[in-house]
Amino acid sequence: MKLSYRPEIDGLRAIAIVLVFFYHADILLFDKKSFPFFKGGFIGVDIFFVISGYLISSIILKELKIDNKFNLLNFYERRARRILPALFLIMTFSLLLGYLFLSPNKFVELSKSIIFSEFFVSNYFFWKDGLIYGSEDSFIKPFLHSWSLSVEEQFYLFFPLAMLIIFKIKKNLILHLIVYLIVISFFTTNLTVLNFPSLSFYSIHARIWELACGSLVA
Repeated sequence: MKLSYRPEIDGLRAIAIVLVFFYHADILLFDKKSFPFFKGGFIGVDIFFVISGYLISSIILKELKIDNKFNLLNFYERRARRILPALFLIMTFSLLLGYLFLSPNKFVELSKSIIFSEFFVSNYFFWKDGLIYGSEDSFIKPFLHSWSLSVEEQFYLFFPLAMLIIFKIKKNLILHLIVYLIVISFFTTNLTVLNFPSLSFYSIHARIWELACGSLVA
C-alpha cells in the first residue's frame, strides 16, 4: 500500500543528506581542528531514523485501518525488493574496488563487514571491532554506512510483528506500545551513553526511541 506523496518529507531528507555530507567532508574552518564545519552533522542520521519510523508506521496503520489486517510477508517482501537490489550492487562494486586497491588485510576487513551487512548486523560488527564513528579509522571503512541500515532492518523485524499482535489483542494499545518503546529506549540510552558511548551509537536499543518518535507522529 502506497502513501500519498509528502514533499515536506523529501525536504527533511534533503536537509539530512546535506548535514551528513558536510560532516563526512571533514571541512575545517580557518584551517584548524578546533573549528570543524558541521561538527554535529551526524544528526542527519537521526532525522532519517525518525522519517523511517514515520513512513513504515504510516503504511502499517493505513493497512490496518482500511483492511483491518496487515500482511507481514508482503511487508517484508516489499522491503526486500526496495533494499536488496541496490545493496547487492553496492556490495559487488565495493568488493571489486577493494580487490583492486586494498591491501589483503584491509580487503579481508571489508569482506567481513559486507558479510555482516548481508544479515543486517553490521552495526554490532563495527562496535565489536572497536571502531569509533568519526575517528580517522572510520573514514577508510567503505561499508561503515551500512550500520544505520542494519539498525533500521532490526527495527522492522520486530516492530511490525509487535504492532500486528497488539492490534489483534486491542487496537488502542498500539499507542501505548510506541510510548513504552520511546521511554524504555531513551532511558536505557542515557544509562549506557556515558560508560559505553560506542555501543550506544551503534546499538538498536539507543535508536528505537528515534524510530518510535516517527511512529508516534504517524
